[in-house]
Amino acid sequence: MNNPKSQSFGLKQAISQLQDIKVSWLHHHKAFLPFYLFTFLLLPAAFYLLPTTSIYAEDCNLNCLETQIKDLEHARELSEAATKPLESEVVKLSATVKNISAELDQAETDLQNLSLSVASREKDLAGSYAILSVRVAEYYKRSRLTPPFLVIFSSKDASLATRDLAYRAAVTGEDRDIITKTTEEILSLEADQKKLQADQAQLTSLRTRLDAQAKFFQSEIDKAKVYQSTLATQIADLTKRQQEILTAKAETFSTTVGDVPLADDPNSRPDYNPGFSPAFAAFSFGAPHFKGMSQYGAYGRAKSGQNADEILHAYYGGGIEIKKDYSTDISINVQGYGSFNIEEYVKRIYEMPGSWGDDGGMEALKAQAVAARSYALAYTNNGSGSICATESCQVFKSSPKGGKWEEAVNATRGWVLVAGGQPFSAWYASTSGGYQESYTAQGHTTPAFWDTPSGRDGWTSQAYEKTAGSPWFYKGWYRSRSGDSCGRPHPWLNGEEMADIINAWVVLIQKGQGDDRVIPTGSCWGGNPYSISELRDRASTIGTGYGRVTGVSVTYRSDGVTDSVHFDTDKGSLTISGSEFKKAFNLRAPGNIALKSGLFNIEKK
Repeated sequence: MNNPKSQSFGLKQAISQLQDIKVSWLHHHKAFLPFYLFTFLLLPAAFYLLPTTSIYAEDCNLNCLETQIKDLEHARELSEAATKPLESEVVKLSATVKNISAELDQAETDLQNLSLSVASREKDLAGSYAILSVRVAEYYKRSRLTPPFLVIFSSKDASLATRDLAYRAAVTGEDRDIITKTTEEILSLEADQKKLQADQAQLTSLRTRLDAQAKFFQSEIDKAKVYQSTLATQIADLTKRQQEILTAKAETFSTTVGDVPLADDPNSRPDYNPGFSPAFAAFSFGAPHFKGMSQYGAYGRAKSGQNADEILHAYYGGGIEIKKDYSTDISINVQGYGSFNIEEYVKRIYEMPGSWGDDGGMEALKAQAVAARSYALAYTNNGSGSICATESCQVFKSSPKGGKWEEAVNATRGWVLVAGGQPFSAWYASTSGGYQESYTAQGHTTPAFWDTPSGRDGWTSQAYEKTAGSPWFYKGWYRSRSGDSCGRPHPWLNGEEMADIINAWVVLIQKGQGDDRVIPTGSCWGGNPYSISELRDRASTIGTGYGRVTGVSVTYRSDGVTDSVHFDTDKGSLTISGSEFKKAFNLRAPGNIALKSGLFNIEKK
């Protein structure tokens, strides 16, 4: 039979551990009680008292918005700070429960075994008790009714008397041992039964309380997370102005070159002297989108001797069909102007200068005519729908353009790009910066490639757009679409201003902090932007605040985007991905200085 004391050891140890954990856990949480009360009682009340209904009100001035952002962010920070120790304790509690679960399971097994042992011992003791009763009676008779001297006188000789007395003494001793042992077993059984019942009750109580407390604290954490999520949503709504800034800075003059002057601003060129050093400027390759046919690229290809067929296949893919007998009886409905025969419609498209036809670009005009015709037919589903008259679709005017453009339209009468038997949606834009991105329409995918005679090796010196003289091939943008420079006469920044861009990246991207004050300085954007020193201090509180930039270099990817920007600063070297730098730059660069392309360079002088 197993020793009942050894069976109960695992249970005692498990209960002892639970008690120690319980005492330590409750004692430790007393220190965080003020945080919990603040988080789960005061903060929710404060949240509902915040003037959230006025966040979007038109009469809430900039100071009001700033105050609301600070209040919301402070409330979120306090809630997160109070929740972290609670989360930590729940994690520790869960880990402890998991670690002792095996011992608790063993304790349960020990209790079951002890219960079986008790039942077996009760059965054994039932028989022992019956024997005990007989032995006690006999022992009493021998000790009381047959004294030893009578045994001596009744025996025939001394040897028999001695043997009989010895036997009687042995039996009496055995009976005495049986009586003692059985009595101890009965007492031990009663003690084990009581301990078993007490241990079971204690274990059940501890488990119940432990589970209840874990559930309570997890529930409070869940409530805090919901509260924090609500605050984050409010902050995100308040910072939507930053997205508006990004959208505005991404705009350019036009998606095409029809009505844009060919002469460009000399201040946006890399040879401009800003009058200070070191000076840094971000130059974009191309603008604004880079899919389909590059108009300046087509011009450069035409000047190099390529015909319209070659130009179209270069930009839209060798597998595209140029159907040269497409129906010319289709009418195109132009919003605000009425319907026009497809050929008359194309004659009224103002998307490429007719003067190119007199300067070696006649094949580019023909390629443009085919692209414009194909785009209109695809957009309207062969005339069943309508098309807008702006650059959002194609620039259309009521009067024919005439000149070389009309010659190009007549020379390509009925020419349509076709994919899968349907007109292909032929996109085009002024300048891609030397790399054409791929896109898919009507089941056909256009190629992605470096737009030079020798591929990547020819970029940038041999790029067709550069040889064609595109003013947007490589440009530092500092004016808005309307021409407003917002008080900045050029795109150049000093070392401190470039470090300011990095600090914006630290706050918004590296550390992921919502902050509506990270917006451009200058009179154009309003708001309450950080000063350079304020933003540097803000970055320093959560990471590294940079004071000045002393050097810069960039790397490019093979798919036509800037891969990374490497800076030398007063705090050491730093590398930022191209996409992240572009976002930070457009959110913080002063005035209307902006990057228009994911393919860019940073100049230093």
